[in-house]
Amino acid sequence: MKKSLLLSCMTASVLIAGLSPTTASAQSNGDQPGVTQTYGPRLEGFEYPFKTEMLAISSQGQQLEMAFMDIAAENPNGRTVLLLHGKNFCGATWEGTINSLTQAGYRVIAPDQIGFCKSSKPQAYQFSFHQLAENTKALLDSRGIERVTVVGHSMGGMLATRFALMYPGITEQLVLVNPIGLEDWKAKGVPYQTIDAAFEGEKKTSFDGIKQYQQKFYYSGQWKPEYDKWVAMSAGMYRGEGGEQVAWNQALTSDMLFTQPVVHEFSQIKVPTLLMIGMTDKTAPGANRAPEQIASTLGDYTQLGKQAVEVIPGAKLVEFEDLGHSPQIQDPSRFHQALLDGLKTQ
Repeated sequence: MKKSLLLSCMTASVLIAGLSPTTASAQSNGDQPGVTQTYGPRLEGFEYPFKTEMLAISSQGQQLEMAFMDIAAENPNGRTVLLLHGKNFCGATWEGTINSLTQAGYRVIAPDQIGFCKSSKPQAYQFSFHQLAENTKALLDSRGIERVTVVGHSMGGMLATRFALMYPGITEQLVLVNPIGLEDWKAKGVPYQTIDAAFEGEKKTSFDGIKQYQQKFYYSGQWKPEYDKWVAMSAGMYRGEGGEQVAWNQALTSDMLFTQPVVHEFSQIKVPTLLMIGMTDKTAPGANRAPEQIASTLGDYTQLGKQAVEVIPGAKLVEFEDLGHSPQIQDPSRFHQALLDGLKTQ
């Protein structure tokens, strides 16, 4: 039985869809106001909130490293939660969620996918959600984990969906937090962008551009000083000596999320699914390339969650009317209570 729970009663304005951090404002390659941090291409110099370990992976003829955090529960309830980050995020941005889950008895695994954050950034790699799901399964196997609740945010929602489709036997529950990929932008008319063009755009990424983008889409037009940490984390990688390596991998993964939709397979999901949607979100990758009559229809999270829950068998929907793309950071106490409630129902 499908159920929708609407949280909060505030109304937020609709924002322009589909800008990336490089197009949210005019960028400068010079010094960015408020930015002093510079990090290595694998986030060297940025300290994660919990111990970071590395899994050696032999993949596509390369020896790669996948960074991850494995955090024990305070009073174990026997369940493990896998947290999958989005394209503009890292395992570290799950800090508040990790604290809430471990305090509630859950063991937590929070990896950085290959190509992101503290993990390897190969020059040549066939990025696919299938490959990332296989890498993630290898991580779980290495930790002896046979059953897991999979939580995916943003691009991580597309990966979480693919993981649940590939490995339904070990996925006890699927939770999608403002996932992108609830619609097929390509099929709706968004023009394709070459990887070379995406790379040129990624190289222009700035602290100010990231902040303006996040303020619009992640935080409903609002800003709190604690958000600066996550902006600096991302911008610092682009500013460092390995910035072009970071930009190149971001361009490669942009192609992956645009050309590998999962929405058409929602009806095939066989595990209990919970969608958690901040409704002021208007994220729609590539919408800035589309004609206005198409762009204006994309990223409508007031409807996308409802449409998805009608297709995914037995899915449940929680909506936060006044929150944006990152409800777990924007209003952590409300989000985490809803998450814990949702995990208990399975």
